[in-house]
Order: sequence, then structure tokens, then C-alpha cells
Amino acid sequence: MNRQTKKGDVRPDIFEFYEQDPVEADKAFLGRVAHKNRRGFLKGAGLATVGALLGTAMPFHRNFPSGLIPVALADENGVLAGKDGLTLLNDRPLNAETPPHLLDDAITPTARHFIRNNGIPPEDVDPASWELTIDGLVDNPMKLTIADLKSKFDVVTMALTIECGGNGRAFFNPPAKGNQWTYGAVACSNWTGVRLKDVLKAAGVKKEAIYTAHVGADEHLSGKEGKLPISRGMPVEKAMTDDILIAFEQNGKPLHPMNGAPLRLVVPGWPGSCSQKWLTRIYLRDIVHDGPKMTGKAYRVPNRPVEPGEKVEKKDFEIIERMPVKSLITAPATGATTDKGKIEVRGHAWSGDRMVSSVEVSIDFGVTWQKATLDKPVNSGAWQNWRANVELPEKGYFEIWAKAVDDAGEAQPHAINWNPKGYLNNSMHRVAVRYS
Repeated sequence: MNRQTKKGDVRPDIFEFYEQDPVEADKAFLGRVAHKNRRGFLKGAGLATVGALLGTAMPFHRNFPSGLIPVALADENGVLAGKDGLTLLNDRPLNAETPPHLLDDAITPTARHFIRNNGIPPEDVDPASWELTIDGLVDNPMKLTIADLKSKFDVVTMALTIECGGNGRAFFNPPAKGNQWTYGAVACSNWTGVRLKDVLKAAGVKKEAIYTAHVGADEHLSGKEGKLPISRGMPVEKAMTDDILIAFEQNGKPLHPMNGAPLRLVVPGWPGSCSQKWLTRIYLRDIVHDGPKMTGKAYRVPNRPVEPGEKVEKKDFEIIERMPVKSLITAPATGATTDKGKIEVRGHAWSGDRMVSSVEVSIDFGVTWQKATLDKPVNSGAWQNWRANVELPEKGYFEIWAKAVDDAGEAQPHAINWNPKGYLNNSMHRVAVRYS
């Protein structure tokens, strides 16, 4: 089977592509060449990454021939296996997104939840021996096992939306560096755990504490001992809200290894980077946390509108907090063909820690709009499902556009609000449909 690239040229299937030109294949499937000396899919990948992808150890992984890709990691369409159709953007660290049409479920299955890693996941993730430390500016520092969390605090299950701050980065012009996410770095699974606020209350938050700091067990790509790949935090006021969980289950089962097993934070409505995976420590501070990916330009945007391509000084960046209003069309898939004039359009909408008040769809490039039926969220922090029946007036090419408006009156824009790091792209989602 051949594949079509964005430029329109026909490429061979993933196996042939890697055999013929592994460097170009890496660029196409991974988004970049992982290392200047890289000549194959697994070169430079850590054992943990390989094991997580395959679901088992690969004893001779370091002998894997250049120019090949493990059969188990790809199907005939060239997508990542083991995560049910996710598209691989990068393998060190592992990052993969979900095509919009595979996000049609009201609750995202674990197999279709995107992967966003910053470092190399830990290999020892035994839930029985895992410990979480709560310390810093607290009255009663604690070390808690997962069994302690289950026995000492109320266990709750909530549908919570996680979205990467860089979702939509691929559409920025001038381009922004980083993983070239399109639409699929978002999901809303059912998470089971305990409320972060309950644990912090038990620890006793000191009055001078203003910010949390999160630490995970993943290893920095450099392999340097003690160096963290990411450690972010949030204001204490946010941490004390009702819908932030320390989670140990996803969709009724233990967490997936690439989604933070055995313990993670889930912070809906804020950048996914706040939802620390492989969670080992939360400590409270009397300053804004300054861990890796908290300073400089990481997960920050200019404090004012800027011209595309404009250089912005570091001092003029501010930390991203709530994510903007957004919607996603999950059906029909873009490129769909129908022989009927009527078609059902479905999707999801969300807006940080606000409610979405309306979703509208257009088939005439935004000249007229039709209101969709919008469900309420199943709980605070969940996305909202919507649907609309649209009628295509004649045969031909159509684009379906979706626009969400939240309860503060903020609506999705037509165009991207450009920023140097490619964050917070909430422009309207469009899909192509042909009526023949």
C-alpha cells in the first residue's frame, strides 16, 4: 500500500519507505531525525520506550538492523500499533497523537489516548512499591503508597480532559519548533484516583505556600542522574479545586505505561504538562515553581498580541494557565465521501475550566451557521459532546467548520493567534466532505 504525503507525492508503505530511505522515513513518521547518526527506527530509543511500544522486552533491540521497523509497530497504514491508530511524531521522547475521527467516543478509550512524554519513562512501575512524597511547606510531610491513597482518602472517578499546550502547532506560520501536533493531542478518559486537595489538606498547607511543584520518575534524555526532564506546578488555589486528581486508574484499569503508570496527576483545563506522569513527589513552595519547563519560554506565551515571526524578549512571556475554548469534529472524517445529501456531524468542545455555551457548524465557509445540539459535561473538567444534522444542497466539495463559544463569550477564531512557541492554537476545526 502506498501513502500520500501533504505535498501530494506518493510514498511506499512504511516498510518500503524505511528500507529505501530511513532518514526521510524518520522525518515523515517521526517529524525529525532523532540524531545526526541515526539510520533506523529504533536507533537511539531507550529500552523502556521499546518495551512500552511492543508490550514486552526486545532482548536483541540494540542489534536491530538499520532501515527496518519492527513488524509489530506498524500496520499497513503506517501508524503506531498498540495504541489503536495513533500517529507517531517522535520516539525519543515518545510522542503520538490520535487522528480526530478516532476520538469519536464520548469517553476516550485508553488505546486512543495521546502520548506526550518529555523524558524516558521509568522501567520499574510496580504499583505495590510506588510511593508519593508530599512535603515542602506543609505541616505534616507524608509518604503515601497507592494502597494508602485508596484507604485514607475518598476514591472518585471523573471524566477529565487533558490537552497538550502545543496541540495544533503544525499549523503555525512561520513554523514553531517542537512536536508538530495537528489536532489529536487531546483526550477525555475516565480517571480514578483521589482529589489532590484532600491530600494537601491532610498534609496541612502552610499559609506562605503559593505554588505546587511536581516531580516524576521519568529520566532526562541525557541520562544525567538527578536531572529532571520536566517539573511543573500550579498556584495553590488551583490545586485546591474539586476536579484535580492523583490518578491510579484510567477507564477502570491501571494506567497505561505511556500515560503515567502507576500514578499521575490529572489537571483538566490547563496545559497537559501540569498533569505530571509517573508521579513521585509534590512539594509546596512560597515562590512560583522554577523547575524544568517552567521558566524561559516553555509553556509560556507573549503577554500581548505579536506579529507573526516577531522576536519576543523572555521577560515578556507569561505562564499558560487555562486552555482556550476549542472544538473538534470527530465525524465525518476529513476526506469522507457521501452519496446522501444529509450528514450527521459530531464532535467535542471544551474551554479550560469554563463551560461551553454553544457550538455552531457551517458548510458555506462561515457565511451562515447552524446551531448544534450540545450536551452538558458529565462532570466538571470533562469535554462536552455535540452533534448536528446538516444538509448539503448539491453535489460537490464542502468544508464543515465548527465554532465553539464559552460561557464568558469567548469564541474560536478563524485564524491562529501566532506565538513563538506554537501554543494554544484554538482556530476552528475544518473537515472536507465530498457529496457525489
